[in-house]
Amino acid sequence: MSTRAVLISYDASLAKTLSLELKEEGYDCYWTQNAEDLERQAAPEGVDIILYDHAPPGIDGIAQLKKIRAGRIGTPVILLTAANSIHDRVEGLRAGADDCVAKPFAMSELVARIVAVMRRWNRIEGPVLNYGPLRLELTTRRAFREDRELRLSPTEMSLLELLLRRSENVVTRQMLCEQLWDSSWEGETNVIEVHINRLRGKVDRSFGSALIHTVRGQGYMLSQKVKA
Repeated sequence: MSTRAVLISYDASLAKTLSLELKEEGYDCYWTQNAEDLERQAAPEGVDIILYDHAPPGIDGIAQLKKIRAGRIGTPVILLTAANSIHDRVEGLRAGADDCVAKPFAMSELVARIVAVMRRWNRIEGPVLNYGPLRLELTTRRAFREDRELRLSPTEMSLLELLLRRSENVVTRQMLCEQLWDSSWEGETNVIEVHINRLRGKVDRSFGSALIHTVRGQGYMLSQKVKA
């Protein structure tokens, strides 16, 4: 089965040329000008990679990219952007793009970048949990934030997995105790707080925003929406 690429570009001339050349390289390429529909294009199974020509006039492409990543859509995205726009490239990578290619570019370079991105994604073994900038590879038991690997203990890894599985929902102290330590609930124990604090030190500190939040009187929550 050929690699299915979706090209989102407002530049009809570039898009037609690029679509033809990608097809000659063996890619099944679908072109759309509807950049506002990026989330729908990214979501269906069978879409292997998105080439996103940033940015159509009047469209906030960075905001759209952040939205699909916040929605836990993990389709690889390569951003096509102006050669002199360093700011766009940096912002695109921070927003969730897997690579950026400066225009104008040689077709051989773009194909090489596509292959490299697909190789990285195909290396991930087994199911993956994603939430915003966090990624947990369940088979390899490796965790990442913004593609920086987090060195977690087995207990911290299990804590993070439970928080990821219930992201945007409160995880009570009782749930943590019963599921991670397989013991009866002891309301006075502080072992949970100790491990949560250690996990926060690795997941949140050194990054620009907090993802693990205490919900007073209830428990903890993994969220990008809660203000610290």
